[in-house]
Amino acid sequence: MKIGLGSDHNAFNMKDSLKDYIQELGHEVVDYGSEDSCTEIDYPGVAFQVANDINEQKLDRAILVCGTGIGMAIAAGKVPGIRAALCHDTYSAERSQKSNDAQVLTMGAKVIGIEPAKNIVKVYLESEFPGGNSARKVQQIMDKEQDFLKGAAAKHEKAH
Repeated sequence: MKIGLGSDHNAFNMKDSLKDYIQELGHEVVDYGSEDSCTEIDYPGVAFQVANDINEQKLDRAILVCGTGIGMAIAAGKVPGIRAALCHDTYSAERSQKSNDAQVLTMGAKVIGIEPAKNIVKVYLESEFPGGNSARKVQQIMDKEQDFLKGAAAKHEKAH
């Protein structure tokens, strides 16, 4: 798979370690965000770019890391069509894929260590979305997102 891997400066070291690990697992990695631990970079821009690249089918999945993983999850989730899951354990990582078809996994470099992060990434990348009852639930989420977007567009048009 082609995996987007992005971070801000707070998670540069974790991103760097995960990059090598993901490649060892046999995946191609596209690196986003901070190129070193000294250059400050805001996480929203990284998350938006990665999420857009998923929507444009340039990536199969993505892993985003910042200090807590919360900001990356919120930012990526603002891009229509994206389901981002904050996971700090392997069970949640597995369920993010099997139950929610999450295209983006987020983690916090200041919350967990590199070895647990590697285990989480491995489980996430090995898990597949089976469809079934979960597909129906994911579709409900995506349909509601479209309803919100249509409503916002209609309000915008009325205002102009």
